[in-house]
Amino acid sequence: MEHAPQPRLVDEAPRPADARPIRVEKRDPALPARASRRILGMRVDATCYADAARAIVDMAEAGGGTTCVATVHMVMEAFDDPDFRRLVNSADLVTSDGVPLVWALRWLGLPQAERVYGPDLTPVVCREAARRGLAVGFYGGHPDVLDALTRALNDWIPALRIAFAHSPPFGDVSPEEDAQLSTAIAESGVRVLFVGLGCPKQERWMAAHRDRLSCAMLGVGAAFDFLSGAKHQAPGWMQHAGLEWLFRLLCEPRRLWRRYAVHNPRFVWHFARQLLRERAAR
Repeated sequence: MEHAPQPRLVDEAPRPADARPIRVEKRDPALPARASRRILGMRVDATCYADAARAIVDMAEAGGGTTCVATVHMVMEAFDDPDFRRLVNSADLVTSDGVPLVWALRWLGLPQAERVYGPDLTPVVCREAARRGLAVGFYGGHPDVLDALTRALNDWIPALRIAFAHSPPFGDVSPEEDAQLSTAIAESGVRVLFVGLGCPKQERWMAAHRDRLSCAMLGVGAAFDFLSGAKHQAPGWMQHAGLEWLFRLLCEPRRLWRRYAVHNPRFVWHFARQLLRERAAR
C-alpha cells in the first residue's frame, strides 16, 4: 500500500545543519502531589520537566497512557468543544506548555507551577526512556523533518533506541491504513510514542488509539520542527515574557493568524472573568 507505515533506520537520516544541545533540567522539586486546576474548564497539571518525564516513562512501563501539552490554543479549542474538553480532561497528564497557562495556574493558587514546553520536554523524556532501556517512536511531521529529528536525538542521546518513525499522508487515512499503522507501532516495540500532528488532531488521535496501543503517547505539537531545525524558535526573552505567540505569528501569519489574533484575546477575556468569579466566591 502506498502509505504503509515503515519504521526507518536512524542511520539513514541526514544530520540537521543546526542541531542544538538539549536544555538540561536544572532542578528537581519532586512535587509531593501533582495538583491541577481547571482553566476555562480544561484541566492543567502543575508539574516540571523531571516530574513529567518520570510520569510519562512510568506510564510506558505500566502499559500506556496519554499526555497533552497544553497551550492557550488547546484551552480555547476545549472551551469551544465540550467533547474535546472531556478528551483532554481524561488524559493522564496535561502539562502547561504555554507561559500564559503557567501564569494562570499561579493566579489560581499553584505557585509551584512551571512551564513544561513540548520541544524541551521531548529530549528529557527521551533521556529518561534511554536510561530505563525503553524504545521510543515518532508519528507525524514531514519525512525530512523526521529524518533530521531522529538523527539529532541519537547524536544527543547515544543510548536512545528509536524503533519507529512515520510521516502520515496529508489528510485522513483509511481504516485499513490506520489498522496497519497500529500494527506497525505495536510490532516495533515502541514504549513511548511522540505524536506531532498539531492540536487538536494529535489529541484526538491519541484518544482514539489509547485502547489499541500499549505505549505512552505524548502530543508535542511543533516540537519535531523545532528540534530538527526545520523551524526557528522564539528567542529566550520572548518565551519568558509569554510572547512566543507573537514570534510564531510573525513567522507564519497566514497559517497562524486565527489561532493567535482570535483565540488569544478571547482567552484573556474569559479567563479574567473566571478569575474574578473565583475570587469573589472566596
